[in-house]
Amino acid sequence: MKFLISVIDDMSNSGTPAEMVEIDKFNDRLRANGQFIFAWGLHAPETATVIDNRSGANLSTGKPLFDSAENFSGLWVIEAADADIAEKLAFDASHACNRKVELRPLH
Repeated sequence: MKFLISVIDDMSNSGTPAEMVEIDKFNDRLRANGQFIFAWGLHAPETATVIDNRSGANLSTGKPLFDSAENFSGLWVIEAADADIAEKLAFDASHACNRKVELRPLH
């Protein structure tokens, strides 16, 4: 089963050197266990734009979908045998990056 772990950030002091060391260790452990698919950080929310080209509308908002104090700042796509293992990995991810995370199964 594949899962998305999204990092929830309030944009205060994100990605310290010590946190990056822990994230690298977590990533290495995922790789060693065959659970790592993809991980990446995201630019700040103000760099986002919502695009809507349904029915040829050709609209771009120039801003993120939500105006919120918390936003996604990164993500992991992982492979886990079941939801219980994925949840444990999400707890480990939260600890490694020192942020809240959201866990969601992928279709």
